[in-house]
Amino acid sequence: MSEDGKYSINTDVKYGQLEVLDVPAIVAGCTEKWFNQTLTRVNDSVVRLGIVQGEFHWHQHDNDDEFFFVLEGRLFIDLQDRTVELGPGQGVTIPKSAMHRPRAPQKTVMLMVENRTIEPLGDQTPRAARE
Repeated sequence: MSEDGKYSINTDVKYGQLEVLDVPAIVAGCTEKWFNQTLTRVNDSVVRLGIVQGEFHWHQHDNDDEFFFVLEGRLFIDLQDRTVELGPGQGVTIPKSAMHRPRAPQKTVMLMVENRTIEPLGDQTPRAARE
């Protein structure tokens, strides 16, 4: 759970190499509104599963790109100048240093691919998002 208790972010690797990932079982057992689980490590990157509903805070990753791919539901990623909308089977890469805010009006299941050392809560958040 994150420091503010709003997000359940689990950076431990749940599945090792050659283990079968069971995404439907994780989704079925999830009761939190904003859940993130690292599934596996691939070289210096990780694949994470997000099961989300509601809004994440505005943040950016100074040195890391972040890839989002929607499996179920709808994900909106607010940027400073526009909003990217993703449905099932769609993905987008958010470049490093781009201030963004993911949000999902309904339960949404997504995969994220990012550097294993990324700070999931962001390297920088605007003051208003921290208050």
